[in-house]
Amino acid sequence: MLKLIIPPPIYMLFFATIMWLLDKYMPIVQIFPETWQLLGLGLIAIAILLDLWSLTLFLLVRTTPNPIKPENASELVIRGMYRFSRNPMYLGLLTMLIGWAIYLGGLIAFFILPFFVITLNIQQIKPEEEVLEKKFGETYLAYKRCVRAWI
Repeated sequence: MLKLIIPPPIYMLFFATIMWLLDKYMPIVQIFPETWQLLGLGLIAIAILLDLWSLTLFLLVRTTPNPIKPENASELVIRGMYRFSRNPMYLGLLTMLIGWAIYLGGLIAFFILPFFVITLNIQQIKPEEEVLEKKFGETYLAYKRCVRAWI
């Protein structure tokens, strides 16, 4: 399987490409006019800031942010956005895709978003959490009971 092999930003770029191709070659209906493109870009900018903030929290506690090697984590990060979501960086990637869908403007782009969430849940989040449960035991399980995976 491809679990924990492909970095999540690659999945995001793949789905962004699919969204663009479908919007360009199989448009259904334009739900956002061009004047909304700035909103989409603003949402993408906010998502990038969210991801950078989340990444900074990893660096501050001197643990690895590498989603491909969760076993190398030396400490759980449970502050900042991690108080509200166990995966704020993945939430940031989803938010970028939502911004991209608004930028594209077509309804069909929004149909791809659930597939991104499902893919990340199966290919990244579930296997990553299995490793973290083994590594951090009850501490991680308690965190998992208190904080949702996405929001």
